[in-house]
Amino acid sequence: MKLLTDLFSTDYGLMSIGGIAFMMCMGAFFLRLFLGKMKHDPTRPQQ
Repeated sequence: MKLLTDLFSTDYGLMSIGGIAFMMCMGAFFLRLFLGKMKHDPTRPQQ
C-alpha cells in the first residue's frame, strides 16, 4: 500500500504517472502516423 500511496500522493509519483501517460500517448500517435504512411501509395499522385 505504501507504493500506491507514494505513487498518487507525492510529486515524483505524479510526475512518473504523467511521464508514462505522455509516452504511451506519443507511442499511439506515432503508431497511427506510421501505419497511415505505410498505406499511402507513393506512385499515385496526391489530390
